[in-house]
Amino acid sequence: MGFLQGIFHTLSLFPPIPFLIVYFVVLYRNKNRKQAMELAMDVTTFFLLFSVSALFNNTFQNKFGFYLILLMLLIAAGLIGSAQNRWKGKVNGKRLVRAVWRLGFVSMALGYIVLTFFGMVSYIIKMM
Repeated sequence: MGFLQGIFHTLSLFPPIPFLIVYFVVLYRNKNRKQAMELAMDVTTFFLLFSVSALFNNTFQNKFGFYLILLMLLIAAGLIGSAQNRWKGKVNGKRLVRAVWRLGFVSMALGYIVLTFFGMVSYIIKMM
C-alpha cells in the first residue's frame, strides 16, 4: 500500500510525467495521436486535481484548494449542462462530463504553471 501511495504522490507532484507516459504508451500501441492526447489529458486531470489543490493550499496558506476546484468543476458542469439543455432540449451526460473534465485539464494545467511559478518566486524572495 505504501508503494502505491508513493507512486501516486510522485505522479501528483509532477503531472507532466503521467501525461507523457500515457501519451507515448497509447501512441505506441494505437498509432493514433488524437486518442493518445485525449486519454493522456483525461488521466492527467486526475493528478492535476490533487497537485493544483496542494499548490493552492501551500501558496495561500489554507485548506480550501481541493474544494474550490470541485466547486469550479460543478459550476462549469451546471453552466455547460444548462447550455446543452437550451440548445438540444436535453442534457447528454457523457458529453457533459467529458467537456467539464477536459475544461478542468486546461484550467488546472494553467493553474499548475501559474502556482508553480508563483511558489518559486515567493520561495526565492524568502531566501533573499
